[in-house]
Amino acid sequence: MEYFSDITWVQAIDMAGLVLGLVYLWLEFKASIWLWLVSVIMPIVHGYLYWARGLYADFGMEVYYVLAAIYGYAMWRWARSNGKSEKAAERPITRFPLRRVLPVALIGLALWGIIYWILITWTDSSVPVCDSFTTALSMVALWALAQKYAEQWLLWLVVDAVCTVLYIYKQIPFTACLYGFYTVMAVLGYRQWLKKIPTTAQTT
Repeated sequence: MEYFSDITWVQAIDMAGLVLGLVYLWLEFKASIWLWLVSVIMPIVHGYLYWARGLYADFGMEVYYVLAAIYGYAMWRWARSNGKSEKAAERPITRFPLRRVLPVALIGLALWGIIYWILITWTDSSVPVCDSFTTALSMVALWALAQKYAEQWLLWLVVDAVCTVLYIYKQIPFTACLYGFYTVMAVLGYRQWLKKIPTTAQTT
């Protein structure tokens, strides 16, 4: 039997990532806590893919994804009420608090700068600006998802749109298609989550 070439393996992993990504998106759209389980599996697949294509910041992001998945599951599993944890009730969907917009934006910019510096200093990345931008914003978006803020979809909308173009440039077609689909679903997901917000939710 003829052995597969490296590019064939990359394509196979690319397709596997596409399937996992669709499952993850469906679970996120439904606001299902099981999305965090898929969040542990996907980094293994995408990590190899990004390393093979020289997207080093995205590769490093996969480690963060695993840790964030554990954190996100805990945040969703134990809802908070008056400073106390309540079992048997998932965290409710809420709006992104206005008081957190500025500090989170500043943290996001700082992350972008730090990751960009790491890429240009320690790697041969050919797309350090875009790679560092999507990685930094993804870190913020994943934190917002763990908090179950509806606006996390808007953050992912930006990430997905930029990644679609980036992955086309890096010749990862299946992942590019996945992120193109993510871009559309981010709009629909945002609208879906807004409908699930309790009337008592606050934005301050």
